[in-house]
Amino acid sequence: MRWLLSHTDYERMRIVPYNTRTFNLDRMSRLLEALGNPHEQLKCVQIAGTKGKGSTCAMLASMLRACGYTVGLYTSPHLVDMRERISIDDHIIPHADLIEVFKIIASNYDAITGTATGTDTSPLDRPSFFEIMTAAALHYFAEQAVDIVVLETGLGGRLDSTTAVTPLVTAITHISLDHMNVLGDDLATIAKEKAGIFKAGVPAITVEQEPEVTEVLNATAESVGTQLETTGKEIEFSYRFEASRELGPHTRVSITTPTSRWEHLAVPLRGEHQAHNCALALSVLDKLKAFGFNAPEEKVVDGLTATTLAGRMEQVHSKPRVLVDGAHNAVSIQALIRALGAHISYDSLVLIFGCGQDKDVNGMLKQVALGADKVIFTRAKSNPRAMEPEDLSKRFSDISSKMAQTADTLEEALKLASRAVSREDLIVVSGSFYLVGEAKKYIADQQRKAGR
Repeated sequence: MRWLLSHTDYERMRIVPYNTRTFNLDRMSRLLEALGNPHEQLKCVQIAGTKGKGSTCAMLASMLRACGYTVGLYTSPHLVDMRERISIDDHIIPHADLIEVFKIIASNYDAITGTATGTDTSPLDRPSFFEIMTAAALHYFAEQAVDIVVLETGLGGRLDSTTAVTPLVTAITHISLDHMNVLGDDLATIAKEKAGIFKAGVPAITVEQEPEVTEVLNATAESVGTQLETTGKEIEFSYRFEASRELGPHTRVSITTPTSRWEHLAVPLRGEHQAHNCALALSVLDKLKAFGFNAPEEKVVDGLTATTLAGRMEQVHSKPRVLVDGAHNAVSIQALIRALGAHISYDSLVLIFGCGQDKDVNGMLKQVALGADKVIFTRAKSNPRAMEPEDLSKRFSDISSKMAQTADTLEEALKLASRAVSREDLIVVSGSFYLVGEAKKYIADQQRKAGR
């Protein structure tokens, strides 16, 4: 961990210069070459977007596993353990395997940085935290000879280290405002960065987007020489919300393509927005049939049913009820509030909220004001980009007259919330994956101490 964290971690930086010097695909290519180009041995799917990437990856990986394939899954960020980012069939990479690939990278610094032996290197010549993790994942997946890899793009797409791979299929989830200080402050600019994953001849799929996003995605696909299909347009897609004794409130989707017909499949993750993510995952699975992957309907259904995803509407404590959700932009907060109302019964909602300075803070707070009965603002101690609770509270008071408090730490916020709720109330921790990770770790530690 000390060695890894000695490398630049853009996820934790307040100011990130977004350019080809900072995010350097040539440097990533040299890193992969030093590892023997493991990505050339792999069949991959690459998924980008603003929200829903993790959900789409999780559903696709689960369906492929159920169809009998060994699946490598690379995601970010992690919640508790850095190794969560690299897994095969739901088993995270062992410490020993990660250490071995780190040793190989460390021993090949001259080749990776493009410098002569013994020459001092600039931090910008050294691989970043994310590049090392991406290369380690690809090396591990190749070494373990997985059947397919599902890659979640990190930041943007055009310059992301996962884009060094040529996948079988690319997909883009819903695009909204996020990382605006890095990717741009309007949807069209952000969409252009996300569409940077498109490659000539590689099938591309997306969901229905805002008109300006659709225009950019279509133009980029045409310019690179690939066909872009959209669920609900070229790909026949419908969904409905219902409730049953077996599943409770849930969404069902139907997808029809020339090679697949999946009707009324239950979406395993809660929230109407997950129907679109599920449709995208099914559409990618359908495209993989052209590359020899088999997807019997009964296995697909089994795989969907078995999908789990930590940190998304995940209940981590029962008395009082505490849910965590990694929603970290305005659209995601809105979707979370709607999903809570549709799927969970409660009298009062207490929201513990913290977010990064680089987010659409006012947009998120407006959604918080619409959905929460009481708000406790705090910050993740592990996130140097976190906004101060007092600053969040001041902004919130300009938007809403609802009750709000501040807490210096998540632990303090949870204690405040616990004293304020009854059995029928609900506590939700959201706004940041850093905050969600800290909540999961703290509550798990408390439960262990209590012998539960």
